[in-house]
Amino acid sequence: MATPHVARLLAGTLLGRLPNGMAPAALVLLVMHSGGTVAFGGVLSALYILASALSQPVKGRLLDRHGQTHVSGPAALINAASLLTLATISTRSQPALATALVALAGTCTAPLEAGLRALWSSVLPDPGQRRVALSADTGSQGLLFVAGPMLAALLAGQYGPGAALVATAATGLTGSLIVLTAAPSRSWRSPTRHPAARSTLHNPALLRLLLALTGIGVANGAVTVWAVDMADQHATAMLTGLIPGAYAAGSLIGGLLYGRRPWPGTTTGHLMGGAAAFTLAWLPLLALPGPRPAVALVLLPGLFLPVVMTSAFLTADRLAHGGNLTETCAWMILALGVGTASGTALGGALAAHPLAAATLPLAGAATTLTVLATARRHRAAATATR
Repeated sequence: MATPHVARLLAGTLLGRLPNGMAPAALVLLVMHSGGTVAFGGVLSALYILASALSQPVKGRLLDRHGQTHVSGPAALINAASLLTLATISTRSQPALATALVALAGTCTAPLEAGLRALWSSVLPDPGQRRVALSADTGSQGLLFVAGPMLAALLAGQYGPGAALVATAATGLTGSLIVLTAAPSRSWRSPTRHPAARSTLHNPALLRLLLALTGIGVANGAVTVWAVDMADQHATAMLTGLIPGAYAAGSLIGGLLYGRRPWPGTTTGHLMGGAAAFTLAWLPLLALPGPRPAVALVLLPGLFLPVVMTSAFLTADRLAHGGNLTETCAWMILALGVGTASGTALGGALAAHPLAAATLPLAGAATTLTVLATARRHRAAATATR
């Protein structure tokens, strides 16, 4: 953190991404406040998340071509303007306009996460320092999706949902400005693309990595729904926040521990070992624990999540040569988002079956481990053939 620009870039990116957790909750509250249905609020919330996720690769490619200032700056302004406009209209009487504004706001979320991942290689040329920074980054981002909804709900309760949207817009814009006015972001340019370099989707190794991250997303989405199901089963509403909060706290602790000192082994070994530990850590949930043990047990997989994510992004840094690093990071973020959406949907469908719902996070993690193990065997076989 003492390295020039590191603390500023990390703090600014986390602040700029806090609206990713605030906006969906604020939209539901806004619709309900205007007399609309929870179903419509859920649609708008899902639309915002989906638009943000699906637009990531396009924004990543634009960053690689035009730099961060010329892409993330206008995106942050459009996102803020759309959210501010939403705060002034009635979603009940103007549903079409509200839907269009939400889609525009989601599409134009500033690609700060992908941009930061691309910046680390220039700000921190030492691989060991990059691992530490990535550990802090990946370990802390889970807290955004716990703190964001809580902050939106608090502001909406005190000042109304319109104020929550205004705060969401202001927070995203402030975080973006902190990052984009930093010297590394202003001067960053993607390396010249090598004529023989393949795009992200034409690189088999990167495709396997994307598939593996989808499994991580399934586990992330499934545990959130499982928390809601646990709260319903045990008539303890606070479990809805406590279980994801414990999972995020475990991730933060794991990120700090992983980044605290160098660990023996290679990045590939860390990726495989982290994925194996992440998978095994979900096994205790199959015993269908009660509320207190459940909160404690989800700390375990959270501890190993930063190991997997940090190693995955370091692996992508090595594989994505040729001037498309930001685009690759954006595809990885999209893969996580698709997995999270799938895990949420499957978790909802399995909610009536407690054992199946508790198994789903394990299934997602096991998918990740299987894909990585298969890819490793494929590389070994290819090397032996040569």
